[in-house]
Amino acid sequence: MKQFFSLDPDVKVLLPDGSTRRLTDYLFPSALLMLAALMLMISMFLPYWSMTMTAPQYPKGLKVDVYVNHLEGDMREIDELNHYLGLPPLDEGGQFERSISIFSIVALGLLLIAGVFIHNQWAGVLALPVLGFPVVFVADLWYILYHYGHSIDPDSALGDAIQPFTPPIIGIGKVAQFGTVANFTAGFYLAIAAIVVMLVGLWFHRAAYKPIVDARKKVGSDQLPVISNS
Repeated sequence: MKQFFSLDPDVKVLLPDGSTRRLTDYLFPSALLMLAALMLMISMFLPYWSMTMTAPQYPKGLKVDVYVNHLEGDMREIDELNHYLGLPPLDEGGQFERSISIFSIVALGLLLIAGVFIHNQWAGVLALPVLGFPVVFVADLWYILYHYGHSIDPDSALGDAIQPFTPPIIGIGKVAQFGTVANFTAGFYLAIAAIVVMLVGLWFHRAAYKPIVDARKKVGSDQLPVISNS
C-alpha cells in the first residue's frame, strides 16, 4: 500500500549545490496548501454560526443559521417576536459583510494557491490574511450582535421593559421571557481546520525550500533546481 502511494524513489530534485531531495518533499506542501484553499472555499456553503431562540409560544425553539452571505431558518417568526421588543430585523445587521464575503473568501483561497508557486518566505506572508480570517469573523459577529442589542426602539410595545444587551456569541442568553442558545457550526470549524492544514503545509513548505535558498547562497548562484531521474 505504501509503495502504491509513493512516487518513483529514483526521481530527485537536484539543488544548485549538487545535493538532492525527494520530489515528494515539494509536492506534499503544495498539496496541503491546495487542500486548505479547497476547505476554505467549501466552508462558504456551510453555516458558520447558529442561534436557537426559545419562547413560550415556541417551546421547540426557533433557529437561525448564519452563512457568510445569507441567513436561513425561522427568521420571520423571530422577527415577529423581536418586533414587540423593539429589536431590528435579523437580516438588517452585517449586510455589507455578507455582500463581500464570497469575494473575500475566494481571494483568500487564491492567496493560498499562489503560495504553491512561491518558493520562499513570501508564501507565509501571503497566508497571513487567512490566519486572521476567523478572528475578523468573530470580532465582526460580536459587533453586529452588540449593535443589534443596543438598537432597541423605545416606542415599541416592550421596548421600555428591557435594557440594551449583547447576545452571547457562544452559550445561553436571556432577554425578558426569551432565551437564546448560540454556537459556532460546521462552516466555522471547517475554516479553522483549513488554517491548521495551511500551517502544516507552510511548515513543510519551509522545510522543502529553505535548502534551495541555502544552496544558492552556498554556490553564489540563482540557478534553479532541476528534477532528475537517477
